[in-house]
Amino acid sequence: MDYYNKIKSEFISNEIYKSVKDYYKNRNDLKTYYNVGKLLIEAQGGEERAKYGDGLIKKFSERLTKELGKGFSTRTLKLMRKYYILQNF
Repeated sequence: MDYYNKIKSEFISNEIYKSVKDYYKNRNDLKTYYNVGKLLIEAQGGEERAKYGDGLIKKFSERLTKELGKGFSTRTLKLMRKYYILQNF
């Protein structure tokens, strides 16, 4: 039995699995960011008014951070909104 190649194969299989897993995780993250951006614009009354609706994003940021923890800064939510806009440009 060629143990070296078996061990090497295990590591290669693991890397492939991690890559596939990362791809789907990344894909799901992008889908979430898109959907959140869309919901933010809708909550602000449409794309034109969304430019001036930063107060609502600040409130959402504070609530999400309090209820879910880190990762929901005003800047992050604005970037999600921008991502949605850019995807529909």
